Amino acid sequence: MTVVFRGVVPPVVTPLTQDRHFDVASHERNIERMIDAGVHGLFVLGSSGEVAFNTDARRKEVLDATMRIVDGRLPVLAGVIDTQTPRVIEHIKVAQDAGVDGIVATAPFYALGGPAQVERHFRALREATDLQIYAYDIPVCVHTKLSVDLLITLGKDGVIQGVKDSSGDDVSFRFLCMRNEAEGQPLQLFTGHEVVVDGAYMSGADGSVPGLANVDPHGYVRQWDAYQAGDWEAVRLEQNRLAELMTLVFASHGATGYGAGVGGFKTALAELGVYETNQMPEPVERLGDQAAADIRAILIRAGLLEA
Repeated sequence: MTVVFRGVVPPVVTPLTQDRHFDVASHERNIERMIDAGVHGLFVLGSSGEVAFNTDARRKEVLDATMRIVDGRLPVLAGVIDTQTPRVIEHIKVAQDAGVDGIVATAPFYALGGPAQVERHFRALREATDLQIYAYDIPVCVHTKLSVDLLITLGKDGVIQGVKDSSGDDVSFRFLCMRNEAEGQPLQLFTGHEVVVDGAYMSGADGSVPGLANVDPHGYVRQWDAYQAGDWEAVRLEQNRLAELMTLVFASHGATGYGAGVGGFKTALAELGVYETNQMPEPVERLGDQAAADIRAILIRAGLLEA
């Protein structure tokens, strides 16, 4: 556990071909673009990476391609998200064999339990691996909110090394940052919310995991650099620009949820020439021509495309 994750760690969006195969060439272009922008790590097979839609074979395909492309230039986190502990441990073994630096796991879901069961889940993962473990707090998907007390306890006991917070609960995240500081910082804390990264940095976050960084990695790196320099006005202004860019997820013309969010990112990447298509996994429909035109206009206003 020698690698310390810190800074901008984008959750890599998984590109698909027209017939829904993994588009390795587009994946490589996206990773190289983000590395060139100066990101500090990568997170594959997260929510933006379609982990819930991928077969085990597809997960391994994405992992192997990512590790080949990165070739040790950046640390890599891999999502091992699944319904219950034994399946998560199977994914950990595959990720470990691929050579990742850490794994990201949610609370167990489908067969829901209480806090004691969630704690046992993470302790069982620690028993199964020496990799860094990041707890993924995303209650909208797994129906369990990871409490500050639980996360701090697991951190102090060395069970987990960090948290990727996508809870939407910025009050809880603030209290987590305060407790983490008071306890000697046993955890590395990351926000997954594109629009309030500045607030997370003010709370003391160690970095961000913004899906929008696939579209504008330079912006999030500039914001991080301003944070490190203590230039809070630059942090705020960059956040305002990125918040405006984030409106691309509302240009969906009827699509909702995953189709609007990740679908918007994919459409933007296709408009930028990074991805060949904006294809989505079954049963999600990709965004149509009108949405693409609206997203293109947003990219132009953001200075990412020429008119």
